[in-house]
Amino acid sequence: MRKRSVAVVGVVGLTVAALAGCGSGRTGDGGVGGGLVVGTTDRIFALDPAAAYDNGSLAVETQVYQYLLNFAPGDATPKPDAAEKCSFTSPTVYQCKLKSGLKFVNGNPLTAKSVKFSFDRMLGINDPNGPAVLLNNLAKTEVVDDLTVNFTLKVANDQTFPAILPTQAGVLIDEKSFPADKVLPDEEVVKAHPFSGPFDITSYDKNKLVEYKANKDYNGLLGAPKSDTVSAKYYESPENMKLDIQNGAIDVAYRSLSPTDIAALRNDSKVKVHDGPGGELRYIVFNLNTMPGNDPAQKLAVRKAIASSVDREALSQSVYQGTYNPAYSSIPQGLTGATEPYKEIYGAKPNKDAAAKFLADAGVTAPVTLNLQYNPDHYGGSSSEEYAAIKAQLEGTGLFKVNLQSTEWVTYQDERVQDTYPLYQLGWFPDFPDPDNYLTPFFAPNNFLENHFEDPAITAQLTAETVEADPAKRATILAQVQKDLAANHISMLPLLSGKSIAVSRPEVQGVPSTLDASFKFRYGVLSK
Repeated sequence: MRKRSVAVVGVVGLTVAALAGCGSGRTGDGGVGGGLVVGTTDRIFALDPAAAYDNGSLAVETQVYQYLLNFAPGDATPKPDAAEKCSFTSPTVYQCKLKSGLKFVNGNPLTAKSVKFSFDRMLGINDPNGPAVLLNNLAKTEVVDDLTVNFTLKVANDQTFPAILPTQAGVLIDEKSFPADKVLPDEEVVKAHPFSGPFDITSYDKNKLVEYKANKDYNGLLGAPKSDTVSAKYYESPENMKLDIQNGAIDVAYRSLSPTDIAALRNDSKVKVHDGPGGELRYIVFNLNTMPGNDPAQKLAVRKAIASSVDREALSQSVYQGTYNPAYSSIPQGLTGATEPYKEIYGAKPNKDAAAKFLADAGVTAPVTLNLQYNPDHYGGSSSEEYAAIKAQLEGTGLFKVNLQSTEWVTYQDERVQDTYPLYQLGWFPDFPDPDNYLTPFFAPNNFLENHFEDPAITAQLTAETVEADPAKRATILAQVQKDLAANHISMLPLLSGKSIAVSRPEVQGVPSTLDASFKFRYGVLSK
C-alpha cells in the first residue's frame, strides 16, 4: 500500500476509463526501432510531480522527466542521470553537480536553479496526494553555482537519501513552466513540454492514449530510446488487454493481468511472459489494541499462532498461480540484507502443534475468534480468493474461528485508521529499492499502519541501519531487526511478495531488462 497507493485510489489492480474502440492505437512511421504500443490498466493521476504518488503517474514520469540520480535497467544502485556526480561533503550535506548543457524539450536550460526550484516546490506545495513525505529529512536545498546544488539533511549520514532522489519526490522540472505554489493541470504540463527525460509527449488523452516521441537532446543514464515512438494505451479491463496482446494489437502488456490470464498466456506461443522482481508485498496488519487477547502477552501468542498456521506456498500457487512468492520477512528476497525469519522461527509449512502451544502457554482458550477484514477492489480481483483461503487455513487448525468481511476501498481506508478492524489486509509497493523502505514506514513511531505499534529498541535499530555507511555492518543490523520483529512483535504478518510481470509479442526486445526492483518500466529500452 505504500503512501502513494494509499493516497491515490486505484493504484493497484483497478480499471481505468474505457478506451473507445478496439484499434491498435499505433502511431508514427516506425522511426528508429518502429512504433511500439504498450497496454496497461493503471491510471494516471497527475503529470505534475508535486501531485503524483501512484504507479500510473510514475509510468509517465519515468519516460519524460529526469532525475539527479536514477536506476539503470537491472540495477538497484542509484547512478548519475542529470547529475555528473553526487556525494556527501559532510555528514549532513549531500552535494550534486549537474552535467553541463542540459535542457528541457522546450529549450529552457536545466540548471542548479531548476533543481532547487523542484525540491522547494515539492515541499512547499506538500500536496496530500504527492510524494513530499519522502523528503522529510531534507532541511533545505541551496544553489552553489550554476551546476552545483547542496542538500542539507536533518539527520546526518542518511544512507537512504541517494535512493530517494530517483523517486517521484526527485523529479526535476522547469522553473519557467511550473507555478511555485500550485499544481499545474495535465493539459498545461503537456503544452509546456517541460521534460528532459528520454521522451517528449506528443499527444495526451488522459487514461486513454498517450503518445511519446524520443527526446533527441536527452543526456542521461538511460541512453537514447531504442524506439522513436511509443504509445501507451489504457484499458478498462485486463480481459481486453489480454485479447489485444494475443492478437497483436499491442506489443507489450504491463500491469495488471489477472493470475489466471497470465497462466493462460504462458501456454500461448504467440506471446512471451516475462517475470522480474517487483517488490510488492501483501500482508495482514494486527491492530494491537483491538485484536483478540486479554493482555499484550496473549495478543502476541495469538499472532504467533497465526504465523504458525498460514500456508504461504499454497496462497502463492493455488490463488496466484506462482505470480507471487511466499514472503517470510517484510523485506522481500533479493534486496540487500533480506533474511527469512518467519521461516526460521515458525516454519515454511503450517505447524498446528506449535500454534496450539503458543496459545496454551499464554492461557488463551481455543478457538480464538478473529474478525478479519479485506478489500475486494484495491488489491486486485484475487483478494477474495486469497482471504477465503486464509480463513480456511486458520480454521483448518481448529484453533480459530474467522469472521471474514470485505469493505470497498474508500470506506476501508477511513475505517482501518479508526481502530475498526482488529486484523486487516494491506499491500505495499516500494518507493525505492532499499530495505529501509520496508521497515521504517511500517515499524517506526507514527508509522502509516497506525496499528499502535512502537518499540524503542526497534526504533533505535531502524535509526542505526539508516545511518550505517558500512554495507556489512548495515546488513547485520537489518538481519537483527527482522529477527526481533518476527520473534517478539509481529505487528504485521508478511504473506507474499509480488513479481513484476509483463507480456510481449515475440519480436519485442528489452522487456526483461526493465523488470527490476526499482519498479520503473522504461519504454526506452524496448524495441522490435
